[in-house]
Amino acid sequence: VMNDIIATMFNKKFMEELFKPQDLYSKKALRTVYDRLAHASIMRLNQASMDKLYDLMTMAFKYQVLLCPRPRDILLVTFNHLDAIKDFISNSPAILNQVDETFRQLMETYNCLSDGEFQLIRQTLLIFFQDMHIRVSIFLKDKVQNSNGRFVLPISGPVPWGTEVPGLIRIFNHRGVEVKRTEFSTAGNYILPQREGSFELYGDRVLKLGTNMYSVTRPVETHMSGSSKKLASQAKENIVPNPLAKEELNFLARLLGGLDIQKPAGGETGFRLNLFMTDEEEEHAAQTRPEELSYKVINIEATQEPGRRAELSRILGELEVEEPRPDSAEKGEDLLALMDGL
Repeated sequence: VMNDIIATMFNKKFMEELFKPQDLYSKKALRTVYDRLAHASIMRLNQASMDKLYDLMTMAFKYQVLLCPRPRDILLVTFNHLDAIKDFISNSPAILNQVDETFRQLMETYNCLSDGEFQLIRQTLLIFFQDMHIRVSIFLKDKVQNSNGRFVLPISGPVPWGTEVPGLIRIFNHRGVEVKRTEFSTAGNYILPQREGSFELYGDRVLKLGTNMYSVTRPVETHMSGSSKKLASQAKENIVPNPLAKEELNFLARLLGGLDIQKPAGGETGFRLNLFMTDEEEEHAAQTRPEELSYKVINIEATQEPGRRAELSRILGELEVEEPRPDSAEKGEDLLALMDGL
């Protein structure tokens, strides 16, 4: 199961599409891609378990981005993710090579960016997650999340690499010579980091954000805070589909669904993963989840049968309507052009 999911996630064509300069995907687009990845193997989740898994993923990533000591450390968090993924597929050289190639693409694309550009990336990600305040039991137990779903920022611990422990003010004259020093007390207990995390393919990242947060076995639950429920009911996402966004989703689904997945021998059709303690608890979660927060999953047929594909192409050709395109490139046109070439 892990091999199938990771092989699909790091598929070459899918990675090439994600690395193209583009606007941030909408929440619905992200959820659609996430659903496709989660079901890229024989594993199946029903709606309630899928919602719970997505909530855990989004809040864990929000926590990691929010607590990055410096914007550039977002890259170290990503490398921690890749290191953990490589542990899952250590016995599959072909898939391991796919992950290493993605690592090289990350280095080539992002290692040359300035601190200001990383700060812009961090702010963009936090804006995407700013209205999501889902309570997660593992964060509540570790006191890193309040009961309202907001994360707690620590006032102690290591300072970002390249900075100094707060508590000293230096005053310089117009010639740049230090003329005075003033000390002040701080509420936190700050220390200097021992070393910077490694940005190499293999190395000690130092930063623990992005590593496995399940150091001990414990149940995990997600709950919507009262403020999140109120916000979701007051500001529903626009349900009118954007044509370009729909084409974008269709193309991503083709990339994710157009891969051949090895079926198990013996006639097995797959297995079902339940993230709740019992089936009754899962059904109750599905019924009590606010309708505004439930995602409608788009099922897209990605069959490899030539006859079916030819028939779909014929129908698509009959529905095609020529429309004048503006001179300026709209979001999604690159996706449409690539789709036409497949």
